[in-house]
Amino acid sequence: MIVTESQFKSETKSNERTAVLLEKIHHLLEGNNKMIFISHKHEEEDYVFRLKNLLERNGFIGYVDWEDDQMPATTCGETATKLKSKIIKSYKFILIATEAAIQSKWCNWELGFGDAHKYIDHIAVFPIKKDYTGYKGEEYIQIYPTLQRMENANNINNKYYIHYPDGKEISLEKWLTL
Repeated sequence: MIVTESQFKSETKSNERTAVLLEKIHHLLEGNNKMIFISHKHEEEDYVFRLKNLLERNGFIGYVDWEDDQMPATTCGETATKLKSKIIKSYKFILIATEAAIQSKWCNWELGFGDAHKYIDHIAVFPIKKDYTGYKGEEYIQIYPTLQRMENANNINNKYYIHYPDGKEISLEKWLTL
């Protein structure tokens, strides 16, 4: 099932990050296996902050490249090298699979690299769309575990779960600790 924008926004908070918080995050990431690499389209930072909030509720830290002061200011070969390193070092990989992200060469490249290093228990696609109409990333849903939303759960941490292509399902909380 695709998660609609309105559902995701109503259940999560958008947090603005400060330099102090970024410094704390960088410090926590040193040698920490609780870092989740978040692949996304840069214009969709609201989803990133909301997903980071959901991960933080479960004791994990979401990594995004534009919060990393060690990334080059302009995209270049060094960017790709550093992204590869971050994907390998991260515990899990999640692609926020909006239609814009699916069309992005960088998101597809990151997903391919994540596939090589995280498949199948440490990678997930999080399909988000404005509504339930056709979804251009259907092939992703067929081959990758997907982060999905349960309709009738009463707790935010119980609402999200991972659905595997073979039909197996586990809670987000359990998946994060696999």
